[in-house]
Amino acid sequence: MKQNWRLYLGVSLLFLSTHFYTAKAQSNRPSKTEKDYVAYLFAYFTGNKVEEESIHFALSNDGYNYYALNGNNPIIDSKSISSTRGVRDPHILRCEDGKTFYMVVTDMTSSKGWDSNRAMILLKSTDLVNWTSSIINIQERYPNNDDLKRVWAPQTIYDHEADKYMVYWSMKHGDGPDIIYYAYANADFTDLEGEPKPLFLPKSRKSCIDGDIIYKDGLFYLFYKTEGDGNGLKLATTQSLTSGNWNEKERYKQQTTDAVEGSSVFKLINSDTYILMYDVYMKGKYQFTESTDLENFTVIDHEISMDFHPRHGSIIPITRKEVRALVNKWGKPDRFVMPTANNPVLDGYYADPDILYSYKTKKYYIYPTSDGFANWGGSYFKTFSSDNLIDWKDEGVILDLKRDVSWANRNAWAPCIIEKKIGNDYKYYYYFTAAQKIGVAVADNPTGPFVDSGKPLIAQKPEGITRGQEIDPDVFYDPVSKKDYLYWGNGYLAVAELNEDMVSLRPETQKIITPDNTFREGIYVFYRKGTYYFLWSEDDTRSENYRVRYGTSQSPTGTITIPENNLILAKDPERGIYGTGHNSVLQIPDKDDWRIVYHRFSRPDGIKMGDAAGYHREVCIDKIEFNEDGSIKPVVPTL
Repeated sequence: MKQNWRLYLGVSLLFLSTHFYTAKAQSNRPSKTEKDYVAYLFAYFTGNKVEEESIHFALSNDGYNYYALNGNNPIIDSKSISSTRGVRDPHILRCEDGKTFYMVVTDMTSSKGWDSNRAMILLKSTDLVNWTSSIINIQERYPNNDDLKRVWAPQTIYDHEADKYMVYWSMKHGDGPDIIYYAYANADFTDLEGEPKPLFLPKSRKSCIDGDIIYKDGLFYLFYKTEGDGNGLKLATTQSLTSGNWNEKERYKQQTTDAVEGSSVFKLINSDTYILMYDVYMKGKYQFTESTDLENFTVIDHEISMDFHPRHGSIIPITRKEVRALVNKWGKPDRFVMPTANNPVLDGYYADPDILYSYKTKKYYIYPTSDGFANWGGSYFKTFSSDNLIDWKDEGVILDLKRDVSWANRNAWAPCIIEKKIGNDYKYYYYFTAAQKIGVAVADNPTGPFVDSGKPLIAQKPEGITRGQEIDPDVFYDPVSKKDYLYWGNGYLAVAELNEDMVSLRPETQKIITPDNTFREGIYVFYRKGTYYFLWSEDDTRSENYRVRYGTSQSPTGTITIPENNLILAKDPERGIYGTGHNSVLQIPDKDDWRIVYHRFSRPDGIKMGDAAGYHREVCIDKIEFNEDGSIKPVVPTL
């Protein structure tokens, strides 16, 4: 392997890749986006004693001030995962799915010498608390490595061109230089595929270690430490990771004359600022610098604090749910402030939420539009479950138009669902919008699998209607008449009684009940204390003024009476809340306790997106309360 590195790099330079860094189309978007992150997780080790060569975690609210978890004790027992009884240099990565984490570490104790280790460790978790691990001993795993001296500082990055996770690290053979090699991980992140290949060696052919790669604006930025050639941190960039075509920058990037190593770069949440940090190991401290272009860096040590002394580590942003999981496991550091925001309740981009309490499972479920697709171009539906209305589990795709529906393959919007008990069994009837028509699918469980009826339930406009779209269904069981009704419409509101089979309508019962000219879409109907409430969305979902009004009736089919002050949910610019609309309503079982579930522009950047704000939305839950006369109090949207 080592004998061929010059040949490999030379050949790579002759056949440069012209591919740019482009993500492959995925049926499922990542479940996390930058807007969902509320804190930072720092993974590090603490020193060169055997008991200090272990994985530690710390939390930060702002990316500048860090507090150790678990009393600065290890979060994993090194002896249980390593061949040397010690680990160093933890690098942590959130995977493309948003909910899996990879961590790689050097399998080494410095007490045995700097040329003593031959292995790295791959770790995997889905909650940041429980980790599985695999040891990869390069000398044992691959031939022609008899003179291998060290395997240092592995890291991981997703290579979209290969559609695989790349593990890269430095190795030294005999009297040769330290070279940064790479190999791709297997699908379950327990092993490497194929033999390691050289990824980078400076043109000087002098050693380089501690590689750290970050992607920005079409380029991969590789920060690395030079060895034996004016030691410090340098930068090289490329458009394609395995091309061998690296543009090496001349200037050193550390902002100190002291010796440094173990650089790591991370981006501040909802910011254009990047932090380059590095271990000033001779002084026993870390230095933080900031940049917006990854070329020019300014020291910000005066803004940094830690209640521990880290060595070579890495930092990722994390969500409220992940913070809770870490604190529940290892306790809250005294000075760390738990994120207090309640909304959004789902990570990622979702909209048009319908909520259900299932008497079968005793859980709550949210059924939203999968958002974040240009021009509302999503083609699948998910559901999320919870037993407390706070922690929501992604139950995955329950209906994929391209896979499960024969009559439509686009514009999967605004579903609704009803649970029906038939004898001793439960059935779930799921009404959904697809290609501006309304369909119905049936399942035995709230998480599916759902089977489409095979044809649209509503495919054309009601008689006399010449505008709008056949979208946004709502299903309602009337506790008085014991009948089920379906409502729908955009620009008009229609209602029809469902047949007993729940997958067909009684055409003779169809009527138009549009409340007034504020009605746009997103109808929702519920019953409380003898009154039928009709809630709808006004304006356009791309508008910051998208909002919810209501009317009442003594019948599930109207006529709808409009109260004088019927605006109950609207934007709050002072708190950056815009585009509040398309709601459903939940009654807590057996209580006069109610919630409104709705979407809004994603915070904080949605308001800056223009029309794209209308398909970058997030789901929220707030209390909905009533006056003594039954009128609805204005809802206060919360963060």
